[in-house]
Amino acid sequence: MGSTSGIDRRSLIKRSAAIGLISVPTMSFLSACASGDSADNKVEKGEKSTDNPLGVNASAPLDFVLFDGGFGVEYAEDAVKVYEKTYPKAKVKFGSTQKIQSELQPRFNGGTPPDLIDNSGAEQMDMGVLVGKDQLTDLTPLLDAPSIDDPSKKVRDILRPGIIEMGQYDGDACYILNYAYTVYGVWYSQTALDKLDAEYPEDWDAMLALCAKAKKKGIAGWTYAGKYPYYIPFSLYPFIGKIGGREVLDAIDNLEPNAWKHPAVKAGFEAYYELFKKGYVLKGTPGIDHVESQTAWTQGKALFLPNGSWVENEAAGTTPDDFEMKVAAPSSLDSSDKLPFGTLWASGGEPFIVPKKAKNPDGGMEQLRIMLSESSSKNFTGKVKSLTALDGGTDGLELTSALKSAVAALEKAGENILNPRLQDWYVELQKQRIGAGAIGEMMAGRMTPAEAMKKCQEFADAAAKDDSIKHYRHK
Repeated sequence: MGSTSGIDRRSLIKRSAAIGLISVPTMSFLSACASGDSADNKVEKGEKSTDNPLGVNASAPLDFVLFDGGFGVEYAEDAVKVYEKTYPKAKVKFGSTQKIQSELQPRFNGGTPPDLIDNSGAEQMDMGVLVGKDQLTDLTPLLDAPSIDDPSKKVRDILRPGIIEMGQYDGDACYILNYAYTVYGVWYSQTALDKLDAEYPEDWDAMLALCAKAKKKGIAGWTYAGKYPYYIPFSLYPFIGKIGGREVLDAIDNLEPNAWKHPAVKAGFEAYYELFKKGYVLKGTPGIDHVESQTAWTQGKALFLPNGSWVENEAAGTTPDDFEMKVAAPSSLDSSDKLPFGTLWASGGEPFIVPKKAKNPDGGMEQLRIMLSESSSKNFTGKVKSLTALDGGTDGLELTSALKSAVAALEKAGENILNPRLQDWYVELQKQRIGAGAIGEMMAGRMTPAEAMKKCQEFADAAAKDDSIKHYRHK
């Protein structure tokens, strides 16, 4: 998707999600968020009907700003055309940018934000801050509206696992609708494994044995985005959750005392550290970014890459035709793991929000309802090789090996899908402190697992005691 295609995915984080991210609003943004009141600027509501369950004002303008990243803009432009066809009197202003915060901050400050925003990318606005400052519209009316393809089902009934939960920060209100659905895990080339006469390793002994075999052939076992080591948790966190159960990750998300001292964290850290100690990580990895790590991987210099399902689209320019890209859940540590092999992290990415001070919030939610139709979902998946929040929506599509493996991984996981919230509840803590300050240092060999665990706990404790941070907890 071009030289800038990866910028958005660093957020997940994200996204997004990630994810998906990087650190976000300045204090000027935080304080300005609370200013002004645009209630008087709201457009007059339309009349609710079977065809218009949200009561959209059919002639009101709609202002939609999309993050222009690895997924491009065409899928959104296509969905806008559907809105315009549905509401021909409405004028839609559609724009895209990579500078979400710097371009939209003045509009938030002035009380004139867009009606719908894809809040993603390196300049993503901090969701926790936006929610904490009461700057977002509760999307419950959208979730309770009938879905476009089957009006007998509400929108909430057609979403993939975890989508609604990811939009919840306090109570049942849902402030964010993540449109993409990301499968995080260990990415690999089936072709590369076939050349080694190997299967994907389902336990850690088999992982180490395969890495040793690859090393003899001059191939590294692993690489990762060394400059952005918050990519490592995409496989490390579900590995830890698999070992000790989802309650271990919940405790970490809740910033609980001693959460990072759990035996499952110790086991996970020590296993990953062993990759470094035994020389199974591609030389120079700590100094490369996400694009460079993906390129090294598609060039066959390393077998495994912790990443999210955006990687297929993002690495398309360097991926050989016969690569046969796939994703798998983290290997088991051993038979004592609390959760079965197949347990993985999957959650929403590409977060869409409707600002509380938007003039046409109903239109913003209606645009999202249109995007969650089967036709819009298939259009997205077909064009950008990624799943959407719509549960299903792939029937009749010819899926790539990567997408097929992602769908198969979700089916294998069943209910054993984990969704760590640290990366969207506490963006800076996860990325700059724990990701770069501890896990990245450990994987580079500059910290022992014990030191990294101690550092993670110190960072978490400091965040827990910081009254300037809005704190969230699992229900």
